Order: sequence, then structure tokens, then C-alpha cells
Amino acid sequence: MTKALSGIRVLDLTNVLAGPLCAYQLALLGAEVIKVEMPDGGDLARQLGADASLNRRRMGASFLAQNGGKKSVTVNLKSDTGKAVLRRLVASADVLVENFRPGVMDRLGLGYAELRAINPRLVYCAISGFGQSGPMRDAPAYDQIIQGLSGMMSVTGDEKCAPLRAGYPVADAVGGITAAFAIAAALVGRQKGGEGGFIDVSMLDSAIVSMGWIISNYLLAGEKPRPIGNDNFTAAPSGTFRTQTGLLNIAANKQEQFQALAKAVGREDLVRDPRFAERESRKRNRAELTAELESALKRRSAAEWEALLNRVGVPAGRVLSVPEALDSAQVMHRRLLQVFDEVPGVDRRVSVLCTGFKMSSGDPRASSPPPRLGEHTTEILRDLGYSESEIGELRQAQAI
Repeated sequence: MTKALSGIRVLDLTNVLAGPLCAYQLALLGAEVIKVEMPDGGDLARQLGADASLNRRRMGASFLAQNGGKKSVTVNLKSDTGKAVLRRLVASADVLVENFRPGVMDRLGLGYAELRAINPRLVYCAISGFGQSGPMRDAPAYDQIIQGLSGMMSVTGDEKCAPLRAGYPVADAVGGITAAFAIAAALVGRQKGGEGGFIDVSMLDSAIVSMGWIISNYLLAGEKPRPIGNDNFTAAPSGTFRTQTGLLNIAANKQEQFQALAKAVGREDLVRDPRFAERESRKRNRAELTAELESALKRRSAAEWEALLNRVGVPAGRVLSVPEALDSAQVMHRRLLQVFDEVPGVDRRVSVLCTGFKMSSGDPRASSPPPRLGEHTTEILRDLGYSESEIGELRQAQAI
């Protein structure tokens, strides 16, 4: 079946997480993604991950996670001959994604203005920590820096442990997904107008946009966001509760859900209690309500309560570890993982995550395993019209 981005060529000049994740989403949707890497090591993520042996082979777990379906070409962008190779690639491309600091591509003579002159239909996406303008434009940024500056950390955790970093690089992930969405929109726009354009993705902007609900409470209602741990600030009882065995998330956000919850746990009297009768009163008396519910929930395990409460229309779910989540029947049914039995340069099967959505035209899947550094250099250069002697000269000049 034809994939959504079949026929689109993407040049991926990115490193580590936000940019590679963006280009990976495009690859899963059928785009031909050519990962342009420096010959002296390539993407830093090739050396990152929990397995040191994979890192030494330049096939680190962090790299494997988000580079399936891509082709790897090594090009020295600091050399004139290497720049000439990239320009020829640009002439054949639909999209270029980079996550250098602002100004780096311009200093190399490979900025948007120069590349647009070669290919007016090019969609050029620059991902950076703070965007291409503003007083922090040139500041270095990693996920944790963005989490802190965006306010994310200030509302993560509770009053005892906040500010707290999220348990995974959420700012990088949000930035990458934002970039992929923007590129897809620009490609649709190009169909109407015929020309490409420049996309400026700021990780800080993207992180703040993702916090719309709590920011609106501050801007519109004057309520300063604060860390409240596992509780949901919009309703009660809505949060994490202790059971006989394990923790259970309950989100009884509607009045009828609270009533069903009270009945299910054998505490219908809570509905008549003035402290808990209405949404706002429950929020004001959250701690007391939690104590009352936990005394009842201790009669069964989290797994038992999950099944029972869901049957009566009360959203509930256990708090699982990552391995438990991946092994759950629901996740396995959705085929969220793609398994490669053989990956060049790797001595084991490789499982990677796909997308969080399905499509009637075919589920997004990587067409090939993550590539070795420079694995497709010769193939792509031949496709661009380079002769065998010219490719040899480029290697001799260390341009590739």
C-alpha cells in the first residue's frame, strides 16, 4: 500500500534526539530519509545508550531507537567538495532538517537562502533550543535545560520534591514531533503554492505550547501553576491511590463517575458527605477524600480494581513499569514495536518503537533497519550521477 509520504526525499542533518525523531516519523510514513553524517563518527547518538559494546560500534541504543528506515551518507560539510555533494543532494530533495545552532549553516554557505536558490521547492526545517531569533538564540540547549526554562520542572513532582525533571527527554520529544507536524503541513502547502519554505522550530516554544492547560489557568484565571504530584488539578478524586497491592490511577472527573466509584468501593456515603458532594468541594478536600478511598481500596489489588472500575465506567489503570507496559496485552495488540531480526553491525535482534497512530493506507513502519555509518554513501552518490572515479576522488579528498 502507498504510504502517506511515499516519493518525498528528506535530508536529515540532525543529531541526538529532537531532529532524528522528527526525521524518523517521516521515514515511518514512507519518506526516503537520507541521513547526512560527518565521516568522523556521525550522529552522536551512535555512541549513546546503556550498552557500551553497541556504542563502540557506533550503533548505540539511542541511535537504533529512531533511525530505522533511513539511509546513511557520510559528507564532510567543512570541505568545499563535501559542500558540493550536499548541494547536489539538495537539488534532488523535498525536505532538509537540521538542528545545528542558529547561524552554523549560514557560516558553512549552506543556509536556507543559498539552498533555496538551488531548489525553490525545498522545505527547510531548523530545530534549535530557542529558535532562530531572540536574546537566547545562540545559547546551547539540552532537554533538561529546556525543561527548566519552560516551567515544566516547576510543576513536576510534589511540594516535597519539585522542581523535578521528567523521567524521559520530553522537551526533545515534543520538539521533534512539532517539527514533523510542521514539515507535513509545509508539504501540503507546497502542493498549493508550488514553493517550499523555512520552518523555525524552537524546543522552548514547543515545550511551553504543550503546557496549554496549566498556562491558561494562569493567564485567564490568575492561578499560579504549582506541583501537585500525581493529583489532577482539574478534578477529584483524580490521581494515584494505594491499594492492597500496587498503585492505581483513578480519574473520576465527572459527577457520575464519582458516584459510580463510591458505589463500587462500598462507600456510597461519600456522595452525601458535604465535603465531597460537588466537584469544587472535592478539590478543596482532596486529602481527606483520598484517605477515605484508600481505606476502601486496600481490600483488593490494583489489578482487581482496574478491571472492576472500568466495568462500571470509572477510568482506572495500574501504575506500570516500562517493561510491564510494553508487555501489556493492549500495547502488544497495537503492534507498537517493530522487530528487526538482523541489523548490520549489531549482534542481536533490534526492537524499535513506531508511531502512536494507525492509517487505513498502511500502518507506519520502517522500511529497513537503522543504517551503519556511511552504509549508503556509494549508492546515493551513484544515484546523483557521480561516476566511480569521482566517488573515489571524493574519498581521497576525505569529502565523504
